Amino acid sequence: MINDELIIKMTEFNSGDPKRIQHFIKVYEFAHVIGVKEGLDADTLRILDMASIMHDIGIRPSEEKYGRCDGKLQEQEGPAYARKMLSEFSEVTEDETERICYLIAHHHTYDNVDGKDYRILLEADFLVNAFEDELDKEAIIHFRDKVFETKTGLHLINTMFGV
Repeated sequence: MINDELIIKMTEFNSGDPKRIQHFIKVYEFAHVIGVKEGLDADTLRILDMASIMHDIGIRPSEEKYGRCDGKLQEQEGPAYARKMLSEFSEVTEDETERICYLIAHHHTYDNVDGKDYRILLEADFLVNAFEDELDKEAIIHFRDKVFETKTGLHLINTMFGV
């Protein structure tokens, strides 16, 4: 299955950085669960799965190129690396690659969200970041109220953080 192979490739890409590897695995799993529970069609779920595995592919290149990896740099640098990695998989179409790269290029942009796959990626990434960054309840509630829209995402954030 492509997701398994992509996880291996992203693990190799992030070799020596178990925290980053653990991060994308958690985002992938939350995104997948939300996508399934929200009834995404198979094609959209496939794109969401691949995008969630690769969403932070721009971090390492940003660090190497600029010495930092803020969200905008991740969005700027990630698509080229994602495109190159995806080109190794003949079963990934050009349309899928374009949407995955678009999602990677916007996964820290919270306005003009143009699809459920995009919304779910934002929600899944936040679920993991809020825990990893030890955000306080006020920050979690603020982000939830600003960004979360899916029934499943709202249930998960409210349950996980008791908000």
